[in-house]
Amino acid sequence: MATGFHHTLRTLRADGFGRSLASIGVVALLIGAWAAWCVRGKISLYETSTNARLEIDRAAYAVQSPLGGNVTGMNLAIGREVKRGDVLFELDSRAEELQRDEERSRLGAMEREIDALRSQIAVEEKARLDEQRMAGMAEEVARANAREAEALAGQAAAEAARLTALRAGSLISVREYEAGQSEGRRRRAAADSMAKEVQRVEEDRRAKDSERGTRIRKLETDISRLAGQAEVARSTLARLGHEVERRKVRAATDGRIGEAAVVRAGGVVGEGERLGSIVPEGQLAVVAQFPPPAALGRLRPGQHARLRLTGYPWIQYGAVAATVARVSSEVRDGSVRVELTVDAAQNTTIPLQHGLPGSVEVEVERISPARLLTRLAGRTVAGQ
Repeated sequence: MATGFHHTLRTLRADGFGRSLASIGVVALLIGAWAAWCVRGKISLYETSTNARLEIDRAAYAVQSPLGGNVTGMNLAIGREVKRGDVLFELDSRAEELQRDEERSRLGAMEREIDALRSQIAVEEKARLDEQRMAGMAEEVARANAREAEALAGQAAAEAARLTALRAGSLISVREYEAGQSEGRRRRAAADSMAKEVQRVEEDRRAKDSERGTRIRKLETDISRLAGQAEVARSTLARLGHEVERRKVRAATDGRIGEAAVVRAGGVVGEGERLGSIVPEGQLAVVAQFPPPAALGRLRPGQHARLRLTGYPWIQYGAVAATVARVSSEVRDGSVRVELTVDAAQNTTIPLQHGLPGSVEVEVERISPARLLTRLAGRTVAGQ
């Protein structure tokens, strides 16, 4: 019995020692694998945004009231599709429209008066031409009469000279001599009168022509004055038209109404008050805000990222793959703006649309666990 028991104890010791060696080997293998993983393995490091949201890559257009006043028409409705130039809402413009109508009436009256003055100028020009033609004919007649009278005066002078010679020889009587001299003087006086008539006709023509010219110039001056006033009226009409148009707020681009304030006809809005926004058609992008230490020097275009949407638990719906596109180099309001593009090839059940909020994780680098532990230890020591 003693011998059998002794063999049994030795067998048990041999089996326990074998299992211990196996356990030690397994542990050593695990430690070696862990050490190899620590040295050669790679893990991803992520930087997380403070907030993020999906946006159209084209900026949304704010719909603001350019002026303060009463609302007379409102066409803002969330989700409504609009085209560029569609009227979104209107402000009261009755005062400007009444003033524009008054100015339009004044302009019409001035234009009619200008047309009347131009017609009067045309009449004066025609009358001037008729007078010049008649005066020319009168001058020709007066010159013809003057030439005839001058010829008769010359004949009378020659006759008087002949009678003088005959009287010197006592060949004619005194009466005949005096009659000849008298006829010569009469003919000379008639010729001089005809010459003065020609001069009078010329001066009368010039006086009438000058009078007509003065009237025409006065009419032209009146037209110039009215034309200047009409131009001012047109400028005023254009300004009033602009003021009326400013009170019709139109869509600046094609898109859909993303938001709209509750304002009904008759309500009052202030100048610059935001009443809605238009979301244009475009590609979805992610806009995220990162703390400056996490973004500056660490985020670069091309880095992979994932967007976790607040309303869609990532365990159920997963995350949206994205890629860093642009990183701001300036800090604004305590954060850095980062823009990312959404991977169009991914399959997701999330209905992606403008405005969905969430958070972004960007893979900034891949390092070994050993290097990560060393880095954490260095930060811990530096913090101490």
